[in-house]
Amino acid sequence: MESLGTDEVGSRPVSRSVRISEPPFRAVLRAADAPRTVWSAPDEATVVGSDAAATITANGPNRFERVREAAESLFSSGDVHAGTEAARPRLFGGFAFHDDSVSGSPWEQFPGARFVLPRVQVTYADNGTWLTVNAVGPDADSDAVEAELDRHRERLGSLSASGDSGGPPGVVGRRRTTAKDDWRSSVDAAVERIRAGDLQKVVLAQALDVDLADELSVPDVLARLGEAYPDCYRFLVEPDGDDDGPRASFFGATPERLVGLRGRTVETDALAGTTGRGETPAEDEWLATELLEDEKNVHEHELVAETIRDQLAPFASSVNAGTRRVKRLATVQHLWTPITAELAADEHVLSLVEALHPTPAVGGLPPDRALATIRETEPFDRGWYAAPVGWIDAAGYGSFAVALRSAVSRGTAATLFAGVGVVSDSDPDREWDEVQLKYRPILDELERP
Repeated sequence: MESLGTDEVGSRPVSRSVRISEPPFRAVLRAADAPRTVWSAPDEATVVGSDAAATITANGPNRFERVREAAESLFSSGDVHAGTEAARPRLFGGFAFHDDSVSGSPWEQFPGARFVLPRVQVTYADNGTWLTVNAVGPDADSDAVEAELDRHRERLGSLSASGDSGGPPGVVGRRRTTAKDDWRSSVDAAVERIRAGDLQKVVLAQALDVDLADELSVPDVLARLGEAYPDCYRFLVEPDGDDDGPRASFFGATPERLVGLRGRTVETDALAGTTGRGETPAEDEWLATELLEDEKNVHEHELVAETIRDQLAPFASSVNAGTRRVKRLATVQHLWTPITAELAADEHVLSLVEALHPTPAVGGLPPDRALATIRETEPFDRGWYAAPVGWIDAAGYGSFAVALRSAVSRGTAATLFAGVGVVSDSDPDREWDEVQLKYRPILDELERP
């Protein structure tokens, strides 16, 4: 593995791809070497990465710029032969929510930003399944890479779908970081600040530590999440690890896109405002209609949509918002507005990521006061929760989601995260219930029936 740090000039990458018969997703991920990578998004190829040919890390408030510079250096020259665009080299990773260093459990292995060029990459695309081998540094030799490509093609061809029915590990213990009385006090205090004009909105989150009966199988969880939430962004990020125990895995299935860039076309979403699902189609429709007409949720949603439009405006020749509608998921329904923009000039996707993060859907307004409130209120470090995760390519294009509906697992322990937007008429008990609802996508995959 070539570690590029944050400001080193990387060696020239060598990349070769070949089309292969489609191997089972879970089997590929089980066989992958750490650090493993997964990215799966609506209307995009699904990628499973194994090992790291190169790693970019950064910390501090300049981490977006430093990752961008290191990525541009890595991709500035290369010997790349890919049979399809989806199989070309890409860096996968993400950022911490806050500017300062990540600290505390369960984030000890995670830096402020980390991106990996997978050594071996399996890409499930519309035009078939592709195997890519990447190399950077002393072993970046085309003959060696092509020989490795042949070895991995043979290995993947022997993988079996047997054992693909692994069930949830089971939950044997739970510990909340926020007691209900403390939560009520925090929400009431935030509402007072909003009514006093100090804030417009702030997003407060909780963390839930769970003990598992068996070690968590991340391949099984991600496969089940894909079945339950096909319209969400699935991701897996693993750090370098250490010698003190199992490697941590940060994974999730988030409904919220942060930004996608191709050429000068930008796509993003406003996603804020939540209700549950009904037990019957009629109740489902009633809840959706109520959500669309609910003053508190519509106000929260419009704050997010307006701010995203304002954040894109300095880069764009035009910004267009679609019709506000309801986005249905397996356990919840959200207010959703798709937003597109055309850039006035070429931009790197990380410039847009930096401009948009954090959206008011996960931070608040005004941003600085909201972030200070989050720091003062939450008794845990968000780490990479609610932060950007995704990929970038040699052209500076990419796709990023907001890391919601997520958890960090390590051996037989996991920590889940969920948050809610607090506005002037928020009720602490209703917001508490919404947090519990947002735990369900991950918790359902951990608990045994």
